[in-house]
Amino acid sequence: MNTEELLTKLAECVEFGKVNKAAPFPPAMKGQDGADELAKLAVEMGIKPTDILNEALILAMDKVGDKFTQKKIFVPQMLIAAKAMNAAMAHLVPFFKSGEVKRKGTFIIGTVAGDLHDIGKNLVAMIVEGAGWEVIDLGVDVSAAKFKKCIQDNPTAIVGLSALLTTTMQSMQKIAAEIKAEFPDIKLIVGGAPVTDDFSKEIGATGYSSDPQGAVTLLNSLVA
Repeated sequence: MNTEELLTKLAECVEFGKVNKAAPFPPAMKGQDGADELAKLAVEMGIKPTDILNEALILAMDKVGDKFTQKKIFVPQMLIAAKAMNAAMAHLVPFFKSGEVKRKGTFIIGTVAGDLHDIGKNLVAMIVEGAGWEVIDLGVDVSAAKFKKCIQDNPTAIVGLSALLTTTMQSMQKIAAEIKAEFPDIKLIVGGAPVTDDFSKEIGATGYSSDPQGAVTLLNSLVA
């Protein structure tokens, strides 16, 4: 298997959620090497880590994000693709730590205080990480103080606020105001089922996305 074939196969494993050889899903790839084995082989073959990331992992997760946006796949397929991506990314961790592979930036994300929903937030975090970003996921019910502490530790990060309930949009507005008051130059993006572009502008956010792939596009534009 040459470099191009290996990267193509690795991308397919991530796109379709083939985590490793033992994984039974997808049935059409049963018994074949998965993202774990192929990423390990790619590193052992001396393929540049940046090529593994850009030409296989990011490429695959872009396709996954697009298919999710177009409703060609749903949450379970998205989650299994993210699991395959994480299995492959584990082999690149030493290169991130050494600085040989650079992240596009740091993205802090959390569901705002008073809201315990995490599926949408988790999907965004997975797709953004798969797009080459370092993601710091603060979880759910996140206070302004917790966001601000994380920003202090990561001053160049972009922050994402998520809310799934109309009742917690007020919390999002309050938290956004507190963050902007202390960090006026922060880039802040928002999303969630009840959130709109108009609401985003009303609370002074930098941008809004209605889906994970849109969040990636927005983030990439902010560091271009």
